[in-house]
Amino acid sequence: MQVPSRRPTFRSSLLPVALATALQFGAAAAWAVEPFVLKDIRVEGLQRTEAGTVFAALPFRIGDTYTDDKGAAALRALFATGLFSDVRIEVENGVAVVIVDERAVIASIDFVGMREFEKDAMVRALKDFGIGEGLPFDRALADRAEQELKRQYLTRSLYGAEIVTTVTPQERNRVNVTFTVTEGAPARIREIRITGNRVFSEGTLKGLFDLNEGGWLNWYLKNDRYSRAKLNADIEKLRAFYLNRGYLEFNVESTQVAISPDKRDITITVNVSEGQLYTVTGVRLEGEYLGKEEDFKTLVTIRPGEPYRAEEVAETTRRFVERFGQFGYAFAKVDAQTDIDREKGQVVLTLASDPQRRVYVRRINIAGNTRTRDEVIRREFRQFESSWYDAQKIKLSRDRVDRLGYFSEVSVDSVEVPGTADQVDLTITIKERPTGNLSLGAGFSSSDKLSFTGSIRQENIFGSGNYLGVEVNTSKYNRTLVLSTVDPYFTIDGISRAIDVYYRTTRPLNSQGEDYQLVTPGVAIRFGVPFSEYDTVFFGVGAERTQIKGARALPNNYFLYKKSFGESSTSVPLTLGWTRDQRDSALVPTAGRYQRINVDYAFAGDARYLRLNAQVQQYIPLSRRFTFGVNAEVGWGKGLSGRGYPIFKNFYGGGLGTVRGFDQGSLGPVDVTGAYIGGNRRFNINNELYVPLPGAGADRTLRMFGYVDAGNVWGEGQKVTVSSLRASAGLGLSWISPIGPLKISYGTPVRKRPEDRIQRLQFQLGTAF
Repeated sequence: MQVPSRRPTFRSSLLPVALATALQFGAAAAWAVEPFVLKDIRVEGLQRTEAGTVFAALPFRIGDTYTDDKGAAALRALFATGLFSDVRIEVENGVAVVIVDERAVIASIDFVGMREFEKDAMVRALKDFGIGEGLPFDRALADRAEQELKRQYLTRSLYGAEIVTTVTPQERNRVNVTFTVTEGAPARIREIRITGNRVFSEGTLKGLFDLNEGGWLNWYLKNDRYSRAKLNADIEKLRAFYLNRGYLEFNVESTQVAISPDKRDITITVNVSEGQLYTVTGVRLEGEYLGKEEDFKTLVTIRPGEPYRAEEVAETTRRFVERFGQFGYAFAKVDAQTDIDREKGQVVLTLASDPQRRVYVRRINIAGNTRTRDEVIRREFRQFESSWYDAQKIKLSRDRVDRLGYFSEVSVDSVEVPGTADQVDLTITIKERPTGNLSLGAGFSSSDKLSFTGSIRQENIFGSGNYLGVEVNTSKYNRTLVLSTVDPYFTIDGISRAIDVYYRTTRPLNSQGEDYQLVTPGVAIRFGVPFSEYDTVFFGVGAERTQIKGARALPNNYFLYKKSFGESSTSVPLTLGWTRDQRDSALVPTAGRYQRINVDYAFAGDARYLRLNAQVQQYIPLSRRFTFGVNAEVGWGKGLSGRGYPIFKNFYGGGLGTVRGFDQGSLGPVDVTGAYIGGNRRFNINNELYVPLPGAGADRTLRMFGYVDAGNVWGEGQKVTVSSLRASAGLGLSWISPIGPLKISYGTPVRKRPEDRIQRLQFQLGTAF
């Protein structure tokens, strides 16, 4: 379109707001036009942008009265879209012509030479700066993105990193943006110095730091790369170390971080002032203690005559707050005040409490349960709505929900109800985890090579809290098909019901590898009655039939049993059991105890026996990071009514769950034919020290462990002695994976006999301890 050069023009380029403001104040009076009625509006210069985008931003329409103010507003609105580098409005004979110059659009973003960061992650991060495919290109934003990339490299100690931004024009007003990176070698911590310390050696203090000059895991953890956040965390560890040893006036006076001219080496210097040692001479209680001062005094862990310990003070105040919470005072405050005598190096601790007001719980909310029904969670709560706030019941409720095993995270928060002084709402926030369990197991030994097991089950079917399982075991020696269902709230009082229908085929270990097997179909039903918050008693009845199939090279014990009682045996066992679960978590326990006793009494049928199995697990928190776990299990069986103990009810040992490092089911008596036939008595003890896996971050379910196992299986007539125990030691990894608990172990027997079968590497997906 031919545009006369004399018609008035309004223009917005790089300073549209300033220009529009100048227009409003008459600074550009030479461009002013008399108001007129618009006959038409035209748009010129568009390449990719739809004309409707421009019309939508204009503050006027055909038939409106056009003014300078509306023109200035139009310039601001169009430029604010970010789509145009230049905007002009020309008017003549009642027509407004909007002329735009579109910004180039980013066609692609590429990184050359980048190894430290994931390219896809950086592409997503740059969108926060307005740099992304399909977005208008802005040189200023590209410069900001370049500076941000440099800053990210500095956080990785890559101080010599250089970044060059290249913009390559493409057809249709598009550009390719390329960031060429020269990363260089990372700067590493060459030396850490601590000055001003007199009481503790520099080596002791440096051992508190995660940052170091040459740790053996630095290839993975990168703790020899400087990070301000890590240094601050290490300084806080240093401060806590002194405060927990009586140095109340400890202070970090300064820290210096120096980098070498070639940007390869970093030296960190921490200057400290230790102050003097303070001993506690007394602990006083002040404030309101609800008339229960003596009760609160039993919670004090600080003892006069000992150095002041900040951790013990914090633990005491926490106990005070929790005890107030048990009486309904949810917002109690306990302030620890110190009265210091510098001349004598003594301190008197005063615990001033203010319970504030007693509150009750108005409502309990549940958040995060995308699958599990509310009632499944609420029925585990012992704190009720419209009842007085009780911190102990709330903690018990949280632990009970966690012990369900359906959630990877469980937390409870209390929030004051607006407009009230004595009400709170509780919100229990959970994070669902997959409860469908595909259990896979494998082991490797020189004799049997690789063996597999497996099962499929759903612990929280349809979010109802019910269990439904189909267990299929296809291992070399045990093949099982089990259909199980458990309703944990069969009655409203919490009585559970479990039904099992199974078909098991077992072939004990046999050195001759002949084809014989035990086939056992059966059915069982049992009920669980809760007697307390932690105790449940189980009782039930079952019926099963065991058939000994095959005759070639049948182990002698099986041959004798078959000769005495026939090829098949029936039994009707009654079951009586008891469990107590006081663990803080069913998934990743760090404290508490689990106990279980189960007795089977077969009073009718061909096979009559009494079978007992007892188990105890104890978890001891050694610190926030380390947990020691002990699992002990005892099995015992005896034949009744003048009959021997059924050989197909024998206990087996060896492998995961018993004594690792030995082949699965290989411990205990060996038949004259070389078959491992198990025994009527079993004992094993497992000791594990759990350590967080470096780099696991917030995933508390991923842990390393070292273990020591001991145990064995004994047959009838064999003497149970300490000298007959087998033992092993090794390392392992446990993880609550998306498809079930995973445990991998590699160990070596430390107490064995020449005839034992060794299996050093073992793993199982779906095992418990």
